[in-house]
Amino acid sequence: MIIIRYVLFALVSTVVNILFQYFSFIIYDGFLSLYVAMFFGTLAGLILKYILDKKYIFFHTPKSKKDDGRKFLLYSLMGVFTTFIFWGFEIGFDYMYESQNAKYIGAVIGLSIGYVVKYFLDKKFVFKG
Repeated sequence: MIIIRYVLFALVSTVVNILFQYFSFIIYDGFLSLYVAMFFGTLAGLILKYILDKKYIFFHTPKSKKDDGRKFLLYSLMGVFTTFIFWGFEIGFDYMYESQNAKYIGAVIGLSIGYVVKYFLDKKFVFKG
């Protein structure tokens, strides 16, 4: 059952990420706009995914706000490597293909790979025990 929830939450977080990117491009489509959009999409997806994973995947109840902050920081640090996977695919697809939607296809592929890796990192290092 956890795997179904994890996949569902990954899909929801991916949609939120892509929507934030899409709206970012509507607001700003100038110099380095892809990187601005990726930043805001990543941030939105990260916060949502942390809340969902903490509560419904790893069943963690923070002892305090400080504990929750530490967990979020560690969760974010575990996401650095997986973010490079995601961003690499998105930037690569944007560069290789002329379609406006190519970057989103790359993002979905990169996020899918990253979320699989992130689950195991979070299980081993963030929400252990």
